[in-house]
Amino acid sequence: MSFDNLDTLYRQVIMDHYKNPRNRGSFGEDSVTIDMNNPTCGDRIQIHLLVEDDKVKDAKFDGEGCSISLSSASMMTQAIKGRNVTEALKMSEIFSDMMLGKDIDTEDLDLGDIEALQGVSKFPARIKCATLAWKAMEKGINEQEQA
Repeated sequence: MSFDNLDTLYRQVIMDHYKNPRNRGSFGEDSVTIDMNNPTCGDRIQIHLLVEDDKVKDAKFDGEGCSISLSSASMMTQAIKGRNVTEALKMSEIFSDMMLGKDIDTEDLDLGDIEALQGVSKFPARIKCATLAWKAMEKGINEQEQA
């Protein structure tokens, strides 16, 4: 597949998650809820996590923002559901490395649609948009573990 075709496919995946977000919404009071925003562009994300027995049983998000921010949140909630917290945090680390343009090792973890965001690394101003939900998830898991 040529680079142009791959780029087009990735854009389609991003727009699909933006227009048809997965896991949008919230839970009851038993969830960990983290609000974060990106003041440079106005993105605002709220991540809701149900963490039990060291596992992310479910994840949802809500918020407002650009297609990159909301697509990333949709992809992230899909990817971490059912994983143990160590895997979820490892995925976040891999995603951060990907956003920084580093070579990533995805042998142990299938990133699925998340790889569509790889091109964001070429646009430094958009990296914060893509990583916002991931940073909120990390904060939520860390707060849950300290509680």
